[in-house]
Amino acid sequence: MKDLLRRAILPLALNLISVAGRPDTLELHTRIREPAEGGAQFHLIERTVQWDATKTAIIVCDMWDRHWCRGATARVAEMAPRMNSVLEAARRRGILIIHAPSGTMAFYADSPQRKRAQQAPEAPAPDGIGNWHSLDSGKEGPLPIDDSDGGCDDTPQCSQGSPWRRQIAALEIGPDDCISDSGREVFNLLQDRGIANVIILGVHANMCVLGRPFSIRAMVGLGKKVVLMRDLTDTMYNSRRRPWVSHFAGTDLIVEHIEKHWCPSITSVDFLGGEPFQFRDDRRARLVFILAENEYRTWETILAFARQTLAWRGYRLDFVTASQRTDDYDFKNYAAIADADLVLVSARRRAVPVGMLTLLRRHLESGKPFVGLRMASHAFAPDADRIRNRPELATWAGFDAEVLGGNYHGHHPVGRVARIESAPNAASNPLLTGVSLTGFQTPSSLYRNAPLPPASEPLLLGTIPDAPTEPVAWSRLSGLRQSRVFYTSLGGPEDFQNAAFQRLLLNGILWALDQPIPPAEAPLEAP
Repeated sequence: MKDLLRRAILPLALNLISVAGRPDTLELHTRIREPAEGGAQFHLIERTVQWDATKTAIIVCDMWDRHWCRGATARVAEMAPRMNSVLEAARRRGILIIHAPSGTMAFYADSPQRKRAQQAPEAPAPDGIGNWHSLDSGKEGPLPIDDSDGGCDDTPQCSQGSPWRRQIAALEIGPDDCISDSGREVFNLLQDRGIANVIILGVHANMCVLGRPFSIRAMVGLGKKVVLMRDLTDTMYNSRRRPWVSHFAGTDLIVEHIEKHWCPSITSVDFLGGEPFQFRDDRRARLVFILAENEYRTWETILAFARQTLAWRGYRLDFVTASQRTDDYDFKNYAAIADADLVLVSARRRAVPVGMLTLLRRHLESGKPFVGLRMASHAFAPDADRIRNRPELATWAGFDAEVLGGNYHGHHPVGRVARIESAPNAASNPLLTGVSLTGFQTPSSLYRNAPLPPASEPLLLGTIPDAPTEPVAWSRLSGLRQSRVFYTSLGGPEDFQNAAFQRLLLNGILWALDQPIPPAEAPLEAP
């Protein structure tokens, strides 16, 4: 509620700026990641800070009219109107705006804003004030993305060059603004005006926003208080390279890197209210997990897997849960299914509210994907006596055959370890990319699923002594709209400790979403 009120009144409050010479106070909602004990993990910390607007500058980094990469040019143009609104609001509050479109100073040679930067009194400065600040491997380690190819995400990649001539025209340059791409000139301006606080926005977060002599590494090194406006930046990142995530998830990783090692971040909401800026193509898939079982602790294992393996890839995660009691049909948050891009089921013999089953059927009828884990084969088939005279509840006894394409009819005795191997002709299937079958075993009881219907394509087989081989993972297209469905009868607690199983589950989710499956060396957890 507090956040809603802040967003509602902030645009009005922004008009209540300096009166009779009194300084305006900025209230910034910062986010930073501070190392936990030992330094290997980081805690996300949010703090509200107050800055004197007259002691604050905004530096606009390399918002060129044209970039050598078509995609980068388009994203700059898309964010520019929101950025211009931020600059307008900042001017009204007495904040100095410094436009820094590197390499284009000739275009602005005769402008008063350019001359103002050149004429600022020279301040004592450390050696190297005008140098590029390269990656500081001792302080920050490697970047979490591979941008060694230049970072163009277009297909085919664009030819590199320097086509920029000026800052993009959508960003207005006010009469009291300054223009410079010189670290020395920017430092002179800041010192002459007693500016201690710097807000950086612009492109690109993994390159110029970090390295320019007027940008984050330089300003932090000069002792300035620095924040990055994280919703008004972008990266040069090719999603077909390490760590093989979407372009926008790559930007998230760089922002997190900056928050860990350099400075906090804010969003444009602090200046404009409303919601943070988001690119049109930044469509994060929503994954909904239905968890309701009392045997395999998937309420713990899937939660950990989702947070460690999926969240950092940019997926939005929702959980629909009932307790471990087998007679608990009170599913929480099932309305989230309506907006799901993929539903993953790990439930055992539960009835569900009628409205929940309606949403599940609509999900399938619309052609959206399902992933089933272990007990999903009998997820919605409770004992009939348990729900007699409960009209508010519904079952789906045919879910296994109709959706998952399975043939569950019990399991082999508990305690017999099954050896896992690829099905015939499946070794080259993309779903098995990075799934090491060497020594792959499971202590979970082997489900009886043979024979599968012809439409289900086996991927992995399980074998125990003196028993027929059983399929333990398969994919299929289901329903009239041909939903992509992946199922595995694996999924016990020990399986989730196995990197091969984790990779299999990740591949199944990506395949079901019709998204690229990364190469075998792709990390499971955030780099």
